Amino acid sequence: MLRILIPTDFSKNAWNALIYGLDLFRKERCTIYLLHVNPLPPYSGAGSSIKASTQMLRETMLAESEKNLKKLLDKINETLPNEQHTFMTIALYDFFVDSIKREVVDKHIDLIIMGTKGASGLKKVSMGSNTGDVITKVKCPLLAVPEDAKYKIPKEIAFPTDYYINYDVEVLDTLTSVVNRNEACLRVLHITKRGEELTREQLQNKDFLHDYLRGISHTFHTITGSKLETAVQCFVESRDIDMIAMVAKNLNFFQRILFRPAVEEISYHIEIPFLVLHE
Repeated sequence: MLRILIPTDFSKNAWNALIYGLDLFRKERCTIYLLHVNPLPPYSGAGSSIKASTQMLRETMLAESEKNLKKLLDKINETLPNEQHTFMTIALYDFFVDSIKREVVDKHIDLIIMGTKGASGLKKVSMGSNTGDVITKVKCPLLAVPEDAKYKIPKEIAFPTDYYINYDVEVLDTLTSVVNRNEACLRVLHITKRGEELTREQLQNKDFLHDYLRGISHTFHTITGSKLETAVQCFVESRDIDMIAMVAKNLNFFQRILFRPAVEEISYHIEIPFLVLHE
């Protein structure tokens, strides 16, 4: 049984990520934890009267969160009832990333699903955003669902790589389980500069990938281009890609796609989910 953690702030963006996840795993037996975190205020060195009012605020906020989580659960049961899915709700008053880390360990979470904002969010996403922080600081597979993503069965999954990392089998198991679950095709993508050839290390890693993926529908692709982001975008659009999967260990490569300061020319971010794989 899959154990999925879905943080929510009750926004349209969070609802879209939730619905996408429920659709993606509609045939799977899942325990789904719906989590709302009320962030702690900046620390104040004040005395006991402040502490008492803080405790009262905490209790009020948690009660409100629990009420909103119940409403969310009712909405889910009306919109996408599914006997395969068991829901648990969690309301916390804590630091956001710390809460995610703790719940991942305590609940033995297999996957986190989070929403990302559109034009004002993911296109200008910063490392300080909640999703960005979870991607980089929590070692658990994460599906980042853009605000405007519309669910369809992911039949074409792109896997950009520079072949410079040794692939952990557990990471690849997570990837291939998504591919197999959806009877999808995996498109392994390498972007190279003109005249550049693979090193011996890269060739070894590519050969390992090829051997590992035997029996799974996959192809290898190389695109020549000076701009990684533009090359990935062209590939995504030309192949009608439904999802992009990347290994978080390859962070420099990964950040160039997700966390550039200005990516106005990149449009695929707005509609295509990213599956971030951790060791």
